[in-house]
Amino acid sequence: MLTPTFVDGIRSFADRYEGFILDQWGVIHDGRRPLPEAVAAIVELKRRNKRLVLLSNSGRRAELNRRRLARMGFDMALFDAVVTSGETAWTLLRHRSRPPFAELGRKCLLFTIGNDLGVVEDLGLELVGAPEEADFLFVTGLEIPPQTLEDYRAVIERAAACRLPMLCSNPDRVAPVAGELVITPGSLAAIYEELGGEVIYVGKPYPLVYGACLDALDGIAPQEIVAIGDSLEHDIKGAENVGIASCFLMGGIHAAGFPPGASRAAQVHHLDELCTRYDARPDWVAQHLVW
Repeated sequence: MLTPTFVDGIRSFADRYEGFILDQWGVIHDGRRPLPEAVAAIVELKRRNKRLVLLSNSGRRAELNRRRLARMGFDMALFDAVVTSGETAWTLLRHRSRPPFAELGRKCLLFTIGNDLGVVEDLGLELVGAPEEADFLFVTGLEIPPQTLEDYRAVIERAAACRLPMLCSNPDRVAPVAGELVITPGSLAAIYEELGGEVIYVGKPYPLVYGACLDALDGIAPQEIVAIGDSLEHDIKGAENVGIASCFLMGGIHAAGFPPGASRAAQVHHLDELCTRYDARPDWVAQHLVW
């Protein structure tokens, strides 16, 4: 079995790869502001003519994410592409060229955040207000807070009784925001599955979302691409699913299990537990995205 290599920074392996697929939340920003050391590492990668793609399990459209990153202060010229699971889901619903998207119907009960209707723009969907009126649920975001998962439960229980499929365009269960973990759509989807509902996931670790990344890195062989992220379940497992290398960052959503000052033996032990739990093992391990 692969034994991950612990490194102090990505300089230890950067020259082995030409293409880098970078997660966003907890990797390059904290949900509100850029992480300075990550920005410095990105600038150094670009100085070395590496090609960089941002891949996020955001349920929102890619252009909205580009604008949000620019407002945070990122120089978007550093990135060759911004790919989101929300954009991938929108494209699949737009074309409906493959199952199960072709069979989803047109009446949609939408779960979104900030009243973002860009996720359904030009899709020809009829938005309805109750599960009994819908053909499927489309979960792109949650208003948590102020709502809670329990606030959503009554609606999805009715949807499960109607045997509605749920399309979830953000498989993440939590996301780091300013040092805290907030609930994201994957947690609601997991409850729906427990209720016996069918969930169609679009995003990491599922291969469909990687298509746009590999298109942006066209001409680079898979063995020359590495994915960097903080989720064993999504970033590292997703990289394995498409046959590329990966680097796991301990300081993201799993940070509580890798406290400052922990011995390397303790880090290795906890990492082994996580790798077993999520059936995923990285090639490289670092604390944060630093050069």
